Amino acid sequence: MARRKGAAAEPLPAGLTPEILDQLVAGVQTSADFQLVWRRLQKAMAERVLKAELTHHLGYPEGGERGPDGNARNGFTPKSLLTESGAIALDIPRDRDGSFTPQFVPKGARRLPGFDETVLMLYARGLSTRELQAFLEERYQIPVSPDLISTITSEVLAEVETWQQRPLEATYVAVAFDALRVKIRDEGVVQNKAVYLALGVQLDGTKEVLGFWIAQTEGAAFWHRVFRELQGRGVTDILIALIDGLTGLPDALQTVFPHTVIHQCIVHLVRQSLHYVSWTERKLVAAALRAIYQAPTEAAGRLALQRLAESPLGQRHAPIVAIWERHWERIAPALAYPLEIRRVLYTTNAIESLNMQIRKVIKTRGHFPSDEAAGKLLYLALRNIGKKWKAKPDKYWRAAFPHLKLLFGDRLVATS
Repeated sequence: MARRKGAAAEPLPAGLTPEILDQLVAGVQTSADFQLVWRRLQKAMAERVLKAELTHHLGYPEGGERGPDGNARNGFTPKSLLTESGAIALDIPRDRDGSFTPQFVPKGARRLPGFDETVLMLYARGLSTRELQAFLEERYQIPVSPDLISTITSEVLAEVETWQQRPLEATYVAVAFDALRVKIRDEGVVQNKAVYLALGVQLDGTKEVLGFWIAQTEGAAFWHRVFRELQGRGVTDILIALIDGLTGLPDALQTVFPHTVIHQCIVHLVRQSLHYVSWTERKLVAAALRAIYQAPTEAAGRLALQRLAESPLGQRHAPIVAIWERHWERIAPALAYPLEIRRVLYTTNAIESLNMQIRKVIKTRGHFPSDEAAGKLLYLALRNIGKKWKAKPDKYWRAAFPHLKLLFGDRLVATS
C-alpha cells in the first residue's frame, strides 16, 4: 500500500538550512517554549533589519570608514513592542545627527506588524474589549489597555468609509434586502436601531454585500436615499429584488429602478408562517407551503394555496393563509420562472445566513456606544464573511444563467 505524501514544504530562504532550523527548535517541548523562541527570533530579525537600514542610511558598514558628512552610529534606544506572540524589547539603533528614520519600526510605533491583525480578527469574531484584554494577557502575557484596543479597531473607520463608497457593478441579477436590530446608545439613551443590509448577486453568481445602513426608522424617503446612493456608485440595473415587508422600499425602488421585478422573499415568508405553528404540525404546514412555492406555474401555486385554505389544516392556521394571500402579488411572478431560476432565488437568500452570522458576532454586546462603533464591528464581520463567498459562487448558478438570459437578455448582454 502506497504511503500518503505529506504537504509539500515551501523552499527555505537562501542561507536558512534545515540544520539551522533544528538548532532553533532544539529543546522546544511546549507551546510556551515555542512562543519564547519565536519572540527571541523576532527580536533578532527585527534588530538585524534595523541595523541594515542604518547601514544603508549612513552609506558604510559597521566598523567601516565614515562617509564625507561625518555622520556615525550613536548607540541604541531601548523600545518595547507588542507582537502577536507577546512583548519584545528591541534596541533601536541611532545615528549621531538624528537624521535616521527607521522604516521597519517607525518612530512612535508600539506594535510590530501582525499584532493589529490579531486584535482585529478576534474583534470581528465578537470578542468584547474586556474579553480581548483577558485573552491577550492570558495567551501572550501582554497587558493591553482598552484605549489601545479602541485605537487599533478605530483604524478601520477610514476603510469602512471607503468600502461604503466603493464603485459597484452596473447590473445585479438579484439583490436581497433585510434588516436586523441592534441596541445603540444615542444622546445618552440606549435605543433599538435597525441595520439594513443589501446583498447582491453579480452576473457570474458571486455574492457581494453592497452596503449597510443604520437607522432608527425606515420609509420611502430613507429607501430613496439608499437607492440613489447605489445609483451614484454605478448601479444602473437590478433585475430582481427580494424583500420582506420593509416599509417604503417597493415604492422607492420602483422610482429609482423602474424595471426591477420585486419578489417577496420566500425563505422569510416560510419562516414567518411556521412561527405560528406548533412542533406537532410544523412538517405538515411546511409541506403544504412547499406545494405552493414549488408549483410549476402561477395557476398551480394559486390552486395549492386555495386547497390549503379550504383544508382543515388551513382552517386551523387561517393567519398563515392570510399572510400568503396578502403577499400573493409579490409571490406570483417567481412562479412564472423555470425551476432553475427559482432555485437560485431561494438559495440566493444567503442574506438570512448572513444575518445569522452577524447575530453571532453581536450577541455578546449589550449595546454599542455609538453608530460608529456598531458600523466598525459590522464591517469587520462582513469582511470575514465575504472572504468565504469569493471562493464559492452559487452551485446552481450555471444551470440558471441560460434561463436568465432568455428572460432578461437585453439587460444582461448590454452590461456583460
